[in-house]
Amino acid sequence: MFTPITFASILPEILILALGLLILIFEPFWKEDQRRNAGWLTAGGLLVTMIVSLLFGRPGEPTATLGGMIRFDWLGFFLKMLFMFAGAATALLLMDHEKAGKRGEAYLLLLASLLGMNLMAVSSDLVMLYLAIETASIPLYILSGFLLNDERSTEAGFKYLLFGTVASTVMLYGFSLVYGFSGTTDLVEIAAMFTSSNLSPLLGFGVLVLILVGLGFKVSAVPFHFWAPDVYQGAPTPVAGYLSTASKAAGFAVVLRLFFIAFPDFSEVWMPILALLAAISMTVGNLLALPQTNIKRLLAFSSISHAGYALIGVVAFSELGATSVVFYLAAYIATNLLAFGIVMAFSRITGLEEITDYAGLSRRNPLLALMMLAAFLSLAGMPPFGGFVAKVFVFAAGVEANFVWLVIVGILNSIIGVYYYLNVLKYVYLYRMPGEDEEQHPVPLTRPYTIALVMLVVGVVLIGTVFAPWFGWSSDGVFVLFN
Repeated sequence: MFTPITFASILPEILILALGLLILIFEPFWKEDQRRNAGWLTAGGLLVTMIVSLLFGRPGEPTATLGGMIRFDWLGFFLKMLFMFAGAATALLLMDHEKAGKRGEAYLLLLASLLGMNLMAVSSDLVMLYLAIETASIPLYILSGFLLNDERSTEAGFKYLLFGTVASTVMLYGFSLVYGFSGTTDLVEIAAMFTSSNLSPLLGFGVLVLILVGLGFKVSAVPFHFWAPDVYQGAPTPVAGYLSTASKAAGFAVVLRLFFIAFPDFSEVWMPILALLAAISMTVGNLLALPQTNIKRLLAFSSISHAGYALIGVVAFSELGATSVVFYLAAYIATNLLAFGIVMAFSRITGLEEITDYAGLSRRNPLLALMMLAAFLSLAGMPPFGGFVAKVFVFAAGVEANFVWLVIVGILNSIIGVYYYLNVLKYVYLYRMPGEDEEQHPVPLTRPYTIALVMLVVGVVLIGTVFAPWFGWSSDGVFVLFN
C-alpha cells in the first residue's frame, strides 16, 4: 500500500526522475549555444530537490518501505543529501566542459547515476541493492568514455566497464551464496539466519571475500584499485571528480549497511580483512602518488589512500567508527570535488594537466590558487580544514577499538601525503612560468565554476571549523546501525 511514509521515503528519487524528464523535454528545443543551460537546470533542480526533501521528506522512526526493499532512516537521508550536493556541484563544473557541457545526455546520465546512488544508501534488500549498484554504475561507464573522439576517454570507459562488470559479477555470486545459506534477501533477516545456521568461519570468509571484490572496486581499495588512475585521467574531469567522491561514498554506504547490519556476527572474520585492506590502500595509494607528474593521476592515487583512511572507521566497528566514516565522506566529497573542479578550471583555459604546468598559478589567478591551497591542505589533513577533523575522528575510532597499529600506519601515511600535496602547492606559489609573464596568461573563472568552487570551499572550511552540527548529523544517521 502506497502510504505517505512510502512517498516520503522515495521523494528525492521521484523529484530526480522528474528533473530528468524536464531535461529530456526541453533540451532538444534549445539552440546549440543554449544547451549548456541544462547544467543550470540540473544544479537548480537538485538544489530544489534537497530543499523539498528537507521540508517534506525527513524520516522519523526507522521504517521499512516498499515491501522491505527500502530503509527510511536518517543514515540514508543524510547520505542522499551529500550525493545530491555532489551532483549539483558536478553539473555546474560540467557546464563549461568544451565537449560535454552542451550535451543534455551527459546531465541525464549524471542524474541516472545519482538515482542509483540514492537507492544504494537506503537499500535493505540484496536484490534492491544490486539493482541500485548497477543503476549507479552503468551511466558512469558511459560518462567515463563520453568523449568518443578522445582515445584516453574511450579507453577509460572501456576499462571501467570491463573491470566493473567482472567485479559486479563476483559480488553477485557472493550475494547468491548469502541467499542460498540464509534463504532470504532481507539484510536484517540475513543476520538472524547466519547466526542460527552456525555457518563455519571459513565458509563465511569465502562469501565475504566475494562480496568485498565488488565493494572494494566501488571504493577503489587495494587490490581492486587498478582501474582508478587510468579512468580518472581519461574521463572528463568533472566525471572523474564525481567518480572519486559520490561513487566512492555510495560504496561506503553499502559497506556500512552490509557489514554492520547483515554480518555483525562475522566481525571477527571481516574486521582483520578490512584492516589489512585499509593499511595496504593507504600505503600503496600514497607511495604511488609520490612519483606522479600528472595531477589527475596524483588525485587518483590520493583517493585510493583516502579509501584506506575511511576504512579505519569501518574496522573499528563501533558507533564512533561508523560516525567517523559518514563524517569523513562529507568532508571528502567537498574537498575532492573542489580539487577536481580547480583542475577542470585550469585545464579548460590551458589544456594542460601536468603538475609543473601549475607554476605561477598564484599570479595568474590568486583566488583559484587560494582555493587550491584549501583543497590540498584539507586532503593533507591540515587544520582548519575538513580533512583534518575527519582524520582525527577516524583515528580516534581506531584507537578506541584497539587498532593502534592501524592508526600508526595511517599517521605515517598522512605524513607521506603532506609531502606530495605540498609539492603541488610549491609549483603554485613558489615557481614561475617560463618567461615569468604570468600577467599575460590569466586563468579566468566562468560563473558556474565560481559558484561551484566557492560553495565547495565554504563547505571544506565549515566542516573543519564548525564541525559539531556535521558530526551530530552523522551520529544521528549511524544510530540505526546499532539499535
